Amino acid sequence: MSGVRGAVEPVNEIARQAHYVLLAARFNDAIVSQLIEGARAALLAAGVAADNIEVLRVPGAFELPQAAASVIGSGRADAIIALGTVIRGETAHFEYVSGSCAHGLSQVGTQYGIPVLLGVLTTENQQQAKQRAALDGDNKGAEVAHAALQMVALYAQLDSTVVEAS
Repeated sequence: MSGVRGAVEPVNEIARQAHYVLLAARFNDAIVSQLIEGARAALLAAGVAADNIEVLRVPGAFELPQAAASVIGSGRADAIIALGTVIRGETAHFEYVSGSCAHGLSQVGTQYGIPVLLGVLTTENQQQAKQRAALDGDNKGAEVAHAALQMVALYAQLDSTVVEAS
């Protein structure tokens, strides 16, 4: 896998030791499975232990925000990487699902104060989705995993800044 476009920020030890939940939709499984594989490979390559990466599956992208809130409530994650694929069809279903998913995940991350990353592809067709999930290209699962590592490091930095200021 060639990785992510552009420079990848260095990862600190806190990000390497964090627990990551890859919360993934079952719908469009062939594509989502490649996103999972890309995210998992990126986390492992950054030095995250395999035991600190958990994959949980939900029916579809619409269910990702609800599951993310439940995972956070369980205390089992320092960051959630939400993965899925919503492909435009002939009805408005695409807009409802993709919009609700993105908005819901944003709300969960803001409400609970841990990184919740959006790795849900929203494409016009199957071919675009396959390109964005390709393991030999710019896999969006890997890209979002790199962002998760950076966010965990940032949150840890901000937490230590708050402690130091007290």
